[in-house]
Amino acid sequence: MKKNYFRWFVVFLVFIATGLSFLDRQVLSIAVIRIQQEFGFSDVEYGWVNTSFLLSYALMFTVGGRLIDTIGAKKGLGIAVALWSVANALHGVMSNLPQLLTFRFFLGMGEGACFPGAAKTVYEWFDQKERALANGIAIGGSAIGAVIAPPLTIWISSSYGWRAGFVIPGLIGIVWVIIWLLLPWHSQKTLTAPTDQTTGTPLATILRYRATWVFICVRFLLDPVMYFMMFWIPKYLSEVRQVPYEQIGSLFWIPFLALGLSNILGGYFSDGLIRRNVETARARKIVMGCAAGLTMAVPLTGYTSSVAVSVGLMTLYMFAHGCWITNYITAISDVFGSGATSTVVGLSGTAGALSSLILNPMIGKIIAEYSYKPLWIASGLLYPFAFLIFILLIPKLAPLFTAHAQTAVRTAASSMNN
Repeated sequence: MKKNYFRWFVVFLVFIATGLSFLDRQVLSIAVIRIQQEFGFSDVEYGWVNTSFLLSYALMFTVGGRLIDTIGAKKGLGIAVALWSVANALHGVMSNLPQLLTFRFFLGMGEGACFPGAAKTVYEWFDQKERALANGIAIGGSAIGAVIAPPLTIWISSSYGWRAGFVIPGLIGIVWVIIWLLLPWHSQKTLTAPTDQTTGTPLATILRYRATWVFICVRFLLDPVMYFMMFWIPKYLSEVRQVPYEQIGSLFWIPFLALGLSNILGGYFSDGLIRRNVETARARKIVMGCAAGLTMAVPLTGYTSSVAVSVGLMTLYMFAHGCWITNYITAISDVFGSGATSTVVGLSGTAGALSSLILNPMIGKIIAEYSYKPLWIASGLLYPFAFLIFILLIPKLAPLFTAHAQTAVRTAASSMNN
């Protein structure tokens, strides 16, 4: 394999890893019907199982991101995939609720480091002119994993039992780890890594910058919208649109396919603008602004009488989100470089997960006491609002941590210690 193309093989492996992360987390939502029949778990207990995952997932977004910035993408992402793959496989041998809670917690721990690891990997292998496309491919695997999870899990469970639905993807993850750790990493990194970046930026230094808090705030505002789409679309189609249960699966995959495609296209558009000599910050913001504009059509979901139109509007949202999140993550790497990208992706991911954890019960209350319409309206307005915050508070996406700046920080820290 030619070295010029080897980095694309690396990002393809990351694509598989993010796909496995969404596949593994969704197996339970499909297999739980049979698990509840066998063990008698209540819906309340199932809710605690999901909470166990979300708590560790939120925590490890930050801890995992910091770890990966410290030990590097190869080791960090390898450890993360190994942890969640083993945890997922162990779901297949569980025999009681405490075991399921434990395995779900460790699944969240591993998966929390996935996207910080993906962002770090792309930064180490790609320059600004290709970074957004590479990020789009890397995180696009998550949407594809969401698309294939329902039919694959049902097929495996029907053929080999629900336990195999956990064990087989877990074993695939272990094979992935072996391949990943065998990659000739350092000899390839020198081909594309910028020479003015260093690693090991202190956390206190990262938190002193306004850009850090802007990225955190944006994710805190927007992640609940994405979680609303993931958790509530099937219920909405069933209860409001009267779509038969058997047909929901044939519709639910369409928005996620649009998400996966737009992850890649959002990066392609951004990188294309840069190749046409558009300034990097402007290119990222043009795509993010267009994506935010598209989401303004989402409130129409609550007012149309057509199932096809409502699914089309959900698909439009997912397309817009894919373009947005690819350029959002790439913008983080543009600003924070190799020494802090995973940390900031992790901090923002933790903020988004915690926001979703807090607001999810409120979403249920709004739906129960009023309707879905306020949620569709919020989904359409939050992205333009977040975009205004972003462009006003981060007017330039200039690198913060050059080699010169890092040397100054370390010298100052050394002087204080002495």
